[in-house]
Amino acid sequence: MNTLSRSVGSPVSRVDGPLKVSGQAKYAAEHFEPGMLHGYVVLSTVAKGKIATIDVTAAEGCPGVVRVYTHLNRPKAASRDGKWQDSVAPPGSPFRPLESDEIQFDGQPIALVVADTFENARDAAALVVATYESLEARTDLAQEYRNSYVPPKKRSGIPAAPKPRGDAEKAYSEAAYKVSADFRMDGEHHNAMELFASTVFWEANGQLTIHDKTQGPQASRDYICNVFGLDADDVTVKNAFVGGAFGSALRPKYQLFLAVMASIDLKRSIKVEMTRREMFYLTWRPSTIQTVSLAADEHGILQAVMHHAVQATSTYEDYQEVVVNWSGLAYKCDNAKLTYELAKLDLSTPGDMRAPGAATGVAALEVAMDELAYEVGIDPLELRIRNFVHRDQDNDKQLTSKALHSCYREGADAFGWSKRDPAPRSMREGNDLVGWGMATGFWDAMLMAAEAEVRYSADGKVTVSAAASDIGTGTYTILAQVAADEFDVPVDDVTVLIGDSTLPTTGVAGGSWTAASSGSAVDAACKAVRKTLLSQAQEIESSPLAKASVEEVRIRDGRLVLDTNSQIGVSLADILASKQMSSISEAGKVGPDLVQMMSFKSYTHSAVFVEVKIDEELGVLRVTRVVSAIAAGKILNPKTARSQILGGVVMALGMALHEEGMIDHRTGRIINHNLAEYHIPAHADIERIDVIFVDEHDDKVSPIGVKGLGEIGVVGVAAAVSNAVFHATGKRIRDFPITIDKIIIDKDALQ
Repeated sequence: MNTLSRSVGSPVSRVDGPLKVSGQAKYAAEHFEPGMLHGYVVLSTVAKGKIATIDVTAAEGCPGVVRVYTHLNRPKAASRDGKWQDSVAPPGSPFRPLESDEIQFDGQPIALVVADTFENARDAAALVVATYESLEARTDLAQEYRNSYVPPKKRSGIPAAPKPRGDAEKAYSEAAYKVSADFRMDGEHHNAMELFASTVFWEANGQLTIHDKTQGPQASRDYICNVFGLDADDVTVKNAFVGGAFGSALRPKYQLFLAVMASIDLKRSIKVEMTRREMFYLTWRPSTIQTVSLAADEHGILQAVMHHAVQATSTYEDYQEVVVNWSGLAYKCDNAKLTYELAKLDLSTPGDMRAPGAATGVAALEVAMDELAYEVGIDPLELRIRNFVHRDQDNDKQLTSKALHSCYREGADAFGWSKRDPAPRSMREGNDLVGWGMATGFWDAMLMAAEAEVRYSADGKVTVSAAASDIGTGTYTILAQVAADEFDVPVDDVTVLIGDSTLPTTGVAGGSWTAASSGSAVDAACKAVRKTLLSQAQEIESSPLAKASVEEVRIRDGRLVLDTNSQIGVSLADILASKQMSSISEAGKVGPDLVQMMSFKSYTHSAVFVEVKIDEELGVLRVTRVVSAIAAGKILNPKTARSQILGGVVMALGMALHEEGMIDHRTGRIINHNLAEYHIPAHADIERIDVIFVDEHDDKVSPIGVKGLGEIGVVGVAAAVSNAVFHATGKRIRDFPITIDKIIIDKDALQ
């Protein structure tokens, strides 16, 4: 019999919400001490070449300036590439700020001005003058596509494209129906509300306390220790609050290196915060060019799947994502050929951006599936149902669970999909063409190694400790809920301490694994406390629990009792008093089950339904309805879970309709590096979004049955929008984002 669930599964409001809305939550750049210094970064104005001269004389003469660092006077740091590697670094040579005169990308930092105030540092930075020996920058993926290559070394944690199965080319050539199309997606840029910042407090004994914008305080600590040769006990990194990240803060950014470098060199506390413009030069979803070829028989049964992708990376690292693999596992097909290559561009290394790889790869696959449905002449939803698969064919493994059929059914019912007239341009509302499209979404469900500590106090209060990060997803709240249920106390009686490198070890907050991993670690620590309490209770004379096993007892109303009879038990206060203790603490630890991983794979799934309305004369497009049906195991908190999917859908609408980094390929420079010209969805762009969580029990994916939600809300949405646009207009657009010019201009007619 399970413990009473008063918190888990309930729509508990965020426990950190009051601090955030009242402005009491301090982010990385909001920490201060009297006399601290401020750094301002000077950026390159060419995309490739060398610094010929750099004159800092005028800047050094400005009021309040303490020092100006360039490649000519930068203090020594790690010289070998290995020391610069971070926990999620791709193969290659990581970028090293101010190390040489070489310019590798537009907006590369070439100097750091340190002054007594931010304003003095900023004003002095404007007086740094650099000249360059410029070289031609290669930044156009379409031009470098022919120079693509298979990366010689795999990025850790990123599986290579699976080996071909069957004979896809032969099956494709012999099939009754087939489609083949190219898809292009321009790069997107992370633009979280919180800018990257590092505030470094230097102490007289050389110890550093760093407030950093990061998705993993221990990852930032380890990076700093490696680069500067510091002892881990002398460096503490904190990130109690993170103002948005979703992959952008997985890797340490250069402001962290520069701030620590200056602090150590000057023996002073210092703060370095990026500008909004700097955010555009880093952490971007890479541009891709993909070709998807599908073939089916007269019944719509897939005969061949082929997916080739070329993705942009930098010249100095082989950044890789899982782009094509989804096409091999999404639907049943005995003949599949998936290939994946990179093309080097003179840009900064791309970074993980919410559902990296899946957001791009599944978009191409799901548009191609829609095309195939029209080619065969069956409903797009029916095509997916006919090709449903219960096994991961890429890895030849069983699935721990798959409630995608329920997603299809419940999502279609809520959307009204059965009322859809399949003919393009057949549905209208006044001057608007109405289009309905749908797509499937997939994402890995993973459990990562994680530790936590839980303390129960005699006053009934519970404290949870872990180094996990809350990047806006609700980690504080769900960890409190897990502990509250185990100890049968209100959530308000649980204090959650996270975002501190000195706390029990966890990985970075990414991949949608934090809830499953840290949540399971907290659950394990709670159970360890219960086990110790039982052991102590059994030492009490005439204990009613003398013969009970830990599986037979639960904590209810401040007592340790038999699960089957809560009248039999011992007060927790009496148990602690018997040992003259005011509290009890235990650790919990979880990690992947390696034996289980040999036979099983886990994924989250979704079915996305989208309605668009397009003004027939003006081409103005509105997404008027979205239904996202999600299968993600146990839902710990419907309120925060719904917020995750809403945010994912909005982010995906940006990908589908708005966001593109515009590069002047003559110079290699980004020309829309601001929020005025880089378009993201505004409130007026978002209308009705309905989120459905289908029931899905999974006792293998994680100890608490959780799969994770951070990424799945993005996947499939862009494809569903594109498919709806085709249904509305009869025009198939495979170039994202879908902007108004692509809707109203017939490129074929212009040729």
